[in-house]
Amino acid sequence: MKKSGQMKLSFGMIVSIILIIIFIAFAFFAIKKFLEIQEAVKIGKFKDNLQADVDKMWGGQQGSQEKEYFLPKKIQYVCFVNYLSSKKGENQELYSKLKQVYYGEENMIFYPLGSAQSLEAVELKHLNMEKITSDENPYCIAPKNGKVQMKIQKKYEEALVEITR
Repeated sequence: MKKSGQMKLSFGMIVSIILIIIFIAFAFFAIKKFLEIQEAVKIGKFKDNLQADVDKMWGGQQGSQEKEYFLPKKIQYVCFVNYLSSKKGENQELYSKLKQVYYGEENMIFYPLGSAQSLEAVELKHLNMEKITSDENPYCIAPKNGKVQMKIQKKYEEALVEITR
């Protein structure tokens, strides 16, 4: 008689394979969430550091400093917008898009919308928005490889701080 072999997987083996697949899927999900949290922290840290640097400059008589900040690479522009003034300059096509996240006090917006997760638009205090947006409104600064460079300055006898590229 010929004997033929039969391959059997026990119930315990099948459950083990299913559990391994579930654990691997959960691990990928957790890693993705941690990376999203890391990007949100970068954006929050950028906002806090920029406000701290503006506050330092605002508290002094005069000064100028170039600063470099880190942002997630999916942010294409950091835009300063003055909604009390008309749109003008090379980025004026962004004006109406950026107005979607304006609720009355915001003056700095990240573009494209949705790239900064829940921190789309923020209000930075002590900025001379009229001077920043005098030639371009919105005044946008493009990060390069996740780094954005800004010049923060205050001139003698001026009350507010100006940001330039």
